Formats: sequence, structure tokens, C-alpha cells
Amino acid sequence: MVYSEKIRYLDKKLKIVFDLIDDFLENNYGDKYHLHPNRPERGATANKASDGLFNVGASFSAGFGSAYGRGYVVDVDLATLDHVPEKTQKDIENQVADLLREIIPEYFPDQDIRINRDGNVLKIYGELVIQD
Repeated sequence: MVYSEKIRYLDKKLKIVFDLIDDFLENNYGDKYHLHPNRPERGATANKASDGLFNVGASFSAGFGSAYGRGYVVDVDLATLDHVPEKTQKDIENQVADLLREIIPEYFPDQDIRINRDGNVLKIYGELVIQD
């Protein structure tokens, strides 16, 4: 599949945002749960999504059946076999939403980008464009 330069640039900017959130989560929760035995320690790889307790990212959604239409569905995965209480999972998701609302405007200034729950997922939607 061929992606335009603008899409690649958008993905790179979103990756920076997710890496910042990954660092926050690792700093606050990284020692609270055992790392999955097949997962490398934090900092062991060149990609924060591939090591440590957390993998934070997003997937594009066309928005069919969504209250907000197309956008990016945020994924927050914990690489542990430990039981993580539902309340802790919700707290982490809420922190991710708050961090996205704080960080996104720095990387996408003057754009109307929103972060909200869309059913049972967290979604980034709105004016996700790369301005020339």
C-alpha cells in the first residue's frame, strides 16, 4: 500500500505523542506489574511500542457506526500476565485521554482535534490534517 507524504508525516507526529504518553505510563505504572515474559525490558528496543509494560498507539477507523465519524481509535495495551483491576484500567485510559488533550494541541496547533469516548473506545477525531 502506498501512503502519501502527508499521511506518513501525520503518523510520525502521532507516534511522538504516543511515545510521550508511553513514557508517562511507564514512569507511573511500570513497576506495579510484572512484565510479560516474552516482552523486552523498557528501553531494550528502538521502539517504545515494542518494549516495556505499555504499548500505546492508534488505528485509523473509517467511522462506520460511530458517533464521531472517522478518526483514530486509541489502543493502550499492558504487556503483563498479572491481573490489572478494571478500575486501574479505566484510570489509565482516563489519564491517556487527559494527556492526549494536553499534548495534541502542541503538535497539531490551530486544528480542531478532539478526544472522546466513542462507545467503549477512546477516539481522536476532527481536523487531523497536515497543514502546508
